Amino acid sequence: MNRRNHNTAALAAVLLLSAFSAHSVNAASPPALIPAPQKLVMRDGSFELNRPVTIVAETDAEREAGTLAEELHSLLNSDPIAVAKPTEPGAIRLEIDPSLAAALGREGYRLTVTAGGVQIRAAAEAGLFYGGATLCQLLDTNGDSPSHPAATPATPLSIPCLEIEDAPRFAWRGLLLDPARHFLPVEFVKKFIRTMSLYKFNSLQLHLTDDQGWRLQIKKYPELTQIGSVRRESPKKGDRTQGDGTPYGPYFYTQEEIRDLVAFAAKRHVDLLPEIEMPGHFLAALSAYPQFSCRGVPIQVRTRWGIEPDILCAGNDDAIDFVKDILAEVCDLFPGRFVHIGGDEAPRDRWKECPRCQARIRSQGLKNEAQLQTWMNQQVEKFLEGRGRRMIGWDEILEGGLTPRAAVMSWRGMDGGKAAAQAGHDVVMSPTSHCYFDYAQARGPDEPEAIGGFVPLEAVYSFEPVPPSLPDSQRKHILGAQANLWGEYFWSGSDVEYFAFPRAIALSEVVWSPADRRDFSEFRSRLQRHALTLQRLGVRFRPID
Repeated sequence: MNRRNHNTAALAAVLLLSAFSAHSVNAASPPALIPAPQKLVMRDGSFELNRPVTIVAETDAEREAGTLAEELHSLLNSDPIAVAKPTEPGAIRLEIDPSLAAALGREGYRLTVTAGGVQIRAAAEAGLFYGGATLCQLLDTNGDSPSHPAATPATPLSIPCLEIEDAPRFAWRGLLLDPARHFLPVEFVKKFIRTMSLYKFNSLQLHLTDDQGWRLQIKKYPELTQIGSVRRESPKKGDRTQGDGTPYGPYFYTQEEIRDLVAFAAKRHVDLLPEIEMPGHFLAALSAYPQFSCRGVPIQVRTRWGIEPDILCAGNDDAIDFVKDILAEVCDLFPGRFVHIGGDEAPRDRWKECPRCQARIRSQGLKNEAQLQTWMNQQVEKFLEGRGRRMIGWDEILEGGLTPRAAVMSWRGMDGGKAAAQAGHDVVMSPTSHCYFDYAQARGPDEPEAIGGFVPLEAVYSFEPVPPSLPDSQRKHILGAQANLWGEYFWSGSDVEYFAFPRAIALSEVVWSPADRRDFSEFRSRLQRHALTLQRLGVRFRPID
């Protein structure tokens, strides 16, 4: 069976399941919410939501009411939804209640459905947003949802009476996109942000630079995009050892586009985390400015996947100033508290041969090239702190000793993250074993080409970000987890979606919901109901089989 027929058959099965559920669902049936809330109490009865719908915004809730109105407008396929003042009637009420902060934090919420309507209360706007996301799922996954084929805009929607009190387990709930290898247009990134936010993710890392492409406009250094955003060819689809003979680029995000993306994401409480790789995975920059490499010779953007020996020269003061200038513009574009500096897979052979790097090692009293990378990271960290930012990098930044306030993203298993937490550093867990979504999610001839590795849905759902041997006093340093969608074998946004979903939905429950209630069989039962949601959003997902 080819993949198109596979998707069609799976969708037909889900439609049949939903049609059956329309007759079998009752008020006592728990809804198919993902991620599962902390507390859910079902009540007798239901609320009949008739259209047109009005949302009432209490004081300070106007912005979130507007965002929810936009989402419900799309979900219900209705006329624009009105946002009313507190004194006016409405089916849905949103309220900021600071007294909830102690119990639920800024991202928690209370959602109550009675026969008279829906109320969402939270201590902060983020909580209202996540309460709204839960309301959308209540509407979108029940038996008479607006995405059901038999529904019409005039059909009243029944929501079971219930009470939900909910807050996330982890503060960092992330995904990564890689437009450096294969560029992802702005409209796709927005679509991806919208989808991930509905499942309560709050961080999207953008891998903006690598050996194969520089994707961010830096006004002080225009040749970064004039030269670095173009490669002569790419690896051939289906045969990574051969070139395809087709120039790729110029592809990059303008600063205006980035500001637009940042605003779009912020509206959905998603922080965009920029990653500017250094000192390795830096060839696209060096192709534009070869004087900042150790050899200083002309070089081209890499046309094959893999690791490049030419890296940023840590012994060159001008090269250090170069990355600081780049990061200054990055900080102006991205207001989030973290900036990712990569730091992974940086071969240090050029440093061993470079007179300037060796002179730096001697002048700073360093023992080896690993400590030279830490020295360089210290310069970057001080610069970022001066801009009100914190540095985060892949776990290789541990090798020469961590800088004072660096956070670590642990990808080579859990040990690096555990060591960083034990040393008092914040950690985001992202191991290949559970969080590399460019790995295959199933085996068979119908599966698309992948980089290697195998991470099925159940493996993602089984992930526990906190090492069991980590003492309670150090567990606070595990900020959360992130899944990575590296782009070597994603030729389009459609490919990204196929590898991301439904695995990202499984991870959403890992990082949000209580760990002691996880049950994969029960999760899969709920997940089946989300196939129509993904279809409504236009997401190409792997069939839930």
